[in-house]
Amino acid sequence: MILVSLRKMCTAAVLIVATFASNTWAAGDRYTLDPSHTTVAFLITHVGYAKTLGLFEDVSGSLNFDQANSTVNDIAITVATDSVNTADEARDKHVRSKDFLNVKKHPEMTFTAASTVIDANGYGEISGELNLLGQTHPLVLEVQLNKADKYPFGHKRFTLGVSAKGELLRSQYGMNYGVADALVGDSVEMIIEVEAIADK
Repeated sequence: MILVSLRKMCTAAVLIVATFASNTWAAGDRYTLDPSHTTVAFLITHVGYAKTLGLFEDVSGSLNFDQANSTVNDIAITVATDSVNTADEARDKHVRSKDFLNVKKHPEMTFTAASTVIDANGYGEISGELNLLGQTHPLVLEVQLNKADKYPFGHKRFTLGVSAKGELLRSQYGMNYGVADALVGDSVEMIIEVEAIADK
């Protein structure tokens, strides 16, 4: 349903790092998403009564940050569609079917991006493309950089922490089940939380 692929869509963090002039990273550093601290979730309306929350448990990706030019490039996020989890086994089976994600034919969805609009307070947008069900369409995420600093324990490498949100119409990707009769909402709200770790 939601997709991103990041996400974990996800990944948006780097686009706003340039607002923190005091940081001293090398230009072109590569960052890899930390799967244990990356969440790509979604909310979708069920028959108009309430929104169902789901998430994808298998998200991977990386990105490149160029401090000198305040740009991010080579953002590539992959979400395994069969990793969807809505806390209901029967519903998850349906979401994996041809009515929704069609995971046998489309085992992955991907998000790629390289453009950014950032303000002085660390808020901005990441404009990219989401490939879902064999179709690719533009997708914009609102992003906020929560923290950019050396990790206090464990790997102790420089880490970016980002929150992002966005919205898509699943019918745009040919996922039309339940739209006409309003059984399942067409609009999908995305909720993305990411930690990305410098590769060096």
